[in-house]
Amino acid sequence: MLQFLGKSVYNGITMGPVALLEKQDDLVRRRRIDDAEAEVARIAPACSKAQEQLQALYDKAVKEAGESSAAIFEVHQMMLEDDDYLDSIYNMIRTESVNAEYAVAQTGDNFSEMFASMDDDYMKARAADVKDISNRLIRILSGAAESDLSSMEPSILVADDLSPSETVQLDKEKILAFVTVHGSSNSHTAILARMMNIPALIGVPLDLKEIHSGMTAVVNAYEGKVTFEPDEELCRQTKAKIEEEKEKIRLLENLKGKENVTLSGKKVHIFANIGSVGDVGYVLENDAGGIGLFRSEFLYLGRDTFPTEEEQFQAYKQVLQTMAGKKVIIRTLDIGADKQVDYFNLGKEENPALGYRAIRICLKQPDIFKTQLRALLRAAVYGNLSIMYPMITAVEEVQKIYQIVEEVEKELKETQVPYKVPEQGIMIETPAAVMISDELAQIVDFFSIGTNDLTQYTLAIDRQNEKLEDFYNPHHKAILKMIQIVADNSHKYGKWTGICGELGADLALTEEFIRMGVDELSVSPSMVLKVRQRVREIS
Repeated sequence: MLQFLGKSVYNGITMGPVALLEKQDDLVRRRRIDDAEAEVARIAPACSKAQEQLQALYDKAVKEAGESSAAIFEVHQMMLEDDDYLDSIYNMIRTESVNAEYAVAQTGDNFSEMFASMDDDYMKARAADVKDISNRLIRILSGAAESDLSSMEPSILVADDLSPSETVQLDKEKILAFVTVHGSSNSHTAILARMMNIPALIGVPLDLKEIHSGMTAVVNAYEGKVTFEPDEELCRQTKAKIEEEKEKIRLLENLKGKENVTLSGKKVHIFANIGSVGDVGYVLENDAGGIGLFRSEFLYLGRDTFPTEEEQFQAYKQVLQTMAGKKVIIRTLDIGADKQVDYFNLGKEENPALGYRAIRICLKQPDIFKTQLRALLRAAVYGNLSIMYPMITAVEEVQKIYQIVEEVEKELKETQVPYKVPEQGIMIETPAAVMISDELAQIVDFFSIGTNDLTQYTLAIDRQNEKLEDFYNPHHKAILKMIQIVADNSHKYGKWTGICGELGADLALTEEFIRMGVDELSVSPSMVLKVRQRVREIS
């Protein structure tokens, strides 16, 4: 047995096979080979397998996101058949006597650089595509787990870390648990685990070279422990604990359909946070009253070009129709900081958390913003939509937003496209927004407090920095006082206040939030029934 301790970011216990997600740098090593033709012969079957994977991804994307979103996989299939690309790989193997993985990696880099240097925008976009298909071939040649994980059985995902663009591509139905070497309790891995109600450990001191896909593992997040190749006794104990967990879940199921009301009659809305259209199922399954945070930036991640107005419209419309009249609060794109997207060309920043991100991008590049706003206003016709703007620090920013919304409204009216201007609110994520919340409350429809960033900016702590975990204190008195100020100012002007950060699911603070006058708590879908249970216990 191999046992390691890490930090638990969502409690639970599970057992199953390992799926190791290796980073590309760990897979490619230059090796000298003696039989060049035998190495060349490895390429064709690898290409065939890649074609099969891409076809499966295309079929899946068509069902979930439509033809336009799936088209990228057709492009990748065509590029795999490109003679210039394949001839370059063959030539490198034969002339340099190197292994196929290295030849594919070098060819991918060479072609990518060539495309990136071209003036034509379409050809520039192909730079990322050729890297993608090269990485896919390398994974197949190396026998590594597929990064898209579309064909694996339900498994415990083990990785160095997971970026937002990687998490958005996961088949969430097939993840039993997360185990990562790096990451923080506020990382996207942690947020995804809490949303999916699955055990997750971060900061596990693993040597990934000792781990391989197919190993059996036990993840006990209650104890912060992962065990690889457990003995029979541990397997027996784990199975018994898993059954105990199932019984607790069954008891929570009895709360479905019940009101979120305290023993003294105080009601509070309990909504859910999600990151994609596919996550709506978790919202309905856990009986949330609505969606308090739809992270629309996930429509921009895991792709090479901006999502079109139509793509966004269809996604928002689908969520609104599925929620059937329940409130859906969609946050406009919050790109930047830890959510980097190459095609935005944001450039390197010394401190991205304090840099060019979220509403600042939207106001500086209004064409991007208008595309999203048009899609949102069109979708508002199909349900109970509210729009929420992130990273607000000034009244003037809200006024500029309203001007742009008016311009979009005028464009839609002139083209006779059906639309509706929905409720518009802002996120309170900065101390600046807290201190002027009395002024902001007079011009917006609601507040939603993003406690993750509010804590980060108030305590001057990078929430993604693992070294600062011990200093990151979301229960700090300053944070709680700020929440009280915001709630008081919103009610003073007849507006409502919610919490959509991770703190909203902190059961130790539920009673205090209700006493503060917080009207809505938006949490990971898996926490909805637990928060409801806590609310109903408060006298």
